Amino acid sequence: MSRTSRALGAAVLSTLPLACFAADDPMLKLANASGCMTCHHVDPGAKGPDGLAPIGPAWRDVAVKYAGVKGAADALTRTVMTGSNPYASHWKGKVSGLAMPPNEVAIKEDDARKLVTWILALEKKG
Repeated sequence: MSRTSRALGAAVLSTLPLACFAADDPMLKLANASGCMTCHHVDPGAKGPDGLAPIGPAWRDVAVKYAGVKGAADALTRTVMTGSNPYASHWKGKVSGLAMPPNEVAIKEDDARKLVTWILALEKKG
């Protein structure tokens, strides 16, 4: 298969609805390998073992909150890499964690940007 064919195939796949992807989706594999799933879920409503909301927001909730927000991918990628301010949490009362720790030791910035872009493309369920 030529490079052009592979690039075209990747471009076509990237336009398919996320529901078409299986649990072994490369972005889910990346999220698991980078430790993201320790604090986050894809779908809202799941509770942690202590009965509390998850440590971090569900990614579908993130997608809804930032839908149409200019610069969201850049801002969220920066948050993934450098962490967030616990005194300015806009998820307070919705999740059990106060802040996102810096993740530059767990994930490369290019991979974080790909994952954030994938998260922002998630559609609201139901």
